[in-house]
Amino acid sequence: MSARGRSNGVRAARAVLGLTQADLAAAAGVTRQTVVAVEAGDYAPSVYLALAIADRLGRTVEELFGEHEAQGAAGAAAGREQR
Repeated sequence: MSARGRSNGVRAARAVLGLTQADLAAAAGVTRQTVVAVEAGDYAPSVYLALAIADRLGRTVEELFGEHEAQGAAGAAAGREQR
C-alpha cells in the first residue's frame, strides 16, 4: 500500500515549534520538497529520515507516524473478526 494520502503529525508538530519546512529540511538533511512530500503523505520516509525528523521536532517516530498505522491495523483486524 502506498503512503499517498496518509496523514501524519509532522506538519502540526512543526507548526507548534514555529519551524518552516526549510528549517526542518535543513535539520534533517533533506530538501524542502522532501518535507512537503512527507507532510502530505506522498512519501514514506526511511527509518533514518523519520528518526531525524522526530528528533528535531522533539517527538517520537510513533507520535508522528504511528497512530494512523495503528488505527488502520486495528480496523483491519476488526474487519477480519466480523467475517
